[in-house]
Amino acid sequence: MADVDEQALAEVVTFTSDLIRIDTTNRGGGDCQERPAAEYAAERLAGAGLEPTLLERSKGRTNVVARIEGTDPSADALLVHGHLDVVPAQAEDWSVHPFSGEIRDGVVWGRGAVDMKNMDAMILAVVRGWARAGVRPRRDLVIAFTADEEASAEDGSGFLADQHAGLFEGCTEGISESGAFTFHDGGGREIYPIAAGERGTGWLKLTARGRAGHGSKVNHENAVTRLAAAVTRIGEHEWPLRLTPTVRAALTELAALYGIAPDLDDVDGLLTKLGPAGKLVEPTVRNSANPTMLNAGYKVNVIPGEAVAYVDGRYLPGGEDEFRTTLDRLTGPEVDWEFHHREVALQAPVDSLTYAQMRAAVEEFAPEGHVVPYCMSGGTDAKQFSRLGITGYGFAPLKLPEGFDYQALFHGVDERVPVEALHFGVRVLDRFLRTA
Repeated sequence: MADVDEQALAEVVTFTSDLIRIDTTNRGGGDCQERPAAEYAAERLAGAGLEPTLLERSKGRTNVVARIEGTDPSADALLVHGHLDVVPAQAEDWSVHPFSGEIRDGVVWGRGAVDMKNMDAMILAVVRGWARAGVRPRRDLVIAFTADEEASAEDGSGFLADQHAGLFEGCTEGISESGAFTFHDGGGREIYPIAAGERGTGWLKLTARGRAGHGSKVNHENAVTRLAAAVTRIGEHEWPLRLTPTVRAALTELAALYGIAPDLDDVDGLLTKLGPAGKLVEPTVRNSANPTMLNAGYKVNVIPGEAVAYVDGRYLPGGEDEFRTTLDRLTGPEVDWEFHHREVALQAPVDSLTYAQMRAAVEEFAPEGHVVPYCMSGGTDAKQFSRLGITGYGFAPLKLPEGFDYQALFHGVDERVPVEALHFGVRVLDRFLRTA
């Protein structure tokens, strides 16, 4: 198998930096313009001999889709996707400007460096490297760069899945962000978690209604009080343990790695014994609901007739019914709740050929590493693409140095990625996509 050429290694760094400099901040409510980044990606795909299609549901909210024909027409197609938007960043909080794309001391800085313009750049670098070398993958690859992942995905993967399903004909599996990165356990081990599941998204709007009145009067129908009580109950609720097949596999493999009995009857105790590695699993052994926003009143001496809160809820595969029932109980009869945004939970097999090929690609370039499955605590565009029957995995490979807290940089300050990590990612992605 041919090695990745030097131009691909150079291009992945350039592309990451260039994409970061294109400000695609998504504040929600349609306030984003991905088109300049989409045009950048499309130009580089066209330079690799592909015919990218640009698609918009809303002006400026642009998606890019292209197909690479494989050598085996009988094989199912593979979707390779990344989003172009990023979450907001406050420049005054950063060591460098978040949209500078600065390359300093072997590190690329800026919003999107790990979420996920790095992976977008890897995809572009690999595809262009293949064009130079005359390489074709075994199966058809559908490349998609999407808008709006950091909000509702209505202008991105949701729009593509609902309105342009034909572009994804034959796709049965897909890969995207949040997997195959180096997790250092503090004891010298390097763990590479590959995502084979996602918790469902249940963003909630809570509304309490009561009797408006003067702030100096007795009021037993105070909407703010009712809402505050419900929010407190939600925030303090202890969700019961629920293990999905992916999480069971993760715990079993991690326990074997550390020589610990895989006691699934005492998961909390097992997580403690796993030490730092337990953090990979801890957020996904239960449903969760975290209050995040409050909105009530307009003057200190006026009791409002309505108060609103928002809650970030997440539920495990198979856990939505329990989630709904629990919220009904916690909010009580005086507070209504509804889904502000809802998406399904996902589960992918860890005994599939595709998972084995991802594992093999990582192990080829990180033989000292230990690949394990895990379930994402959050969600990705794989949720929307699952409507088309596409099973999604998280596979955006990065080899990171000790002390580099990859997960903390997602939506964090001073987001950055080492150049060597990008090089590793290109090599692993190339190896996997050629043979998948």
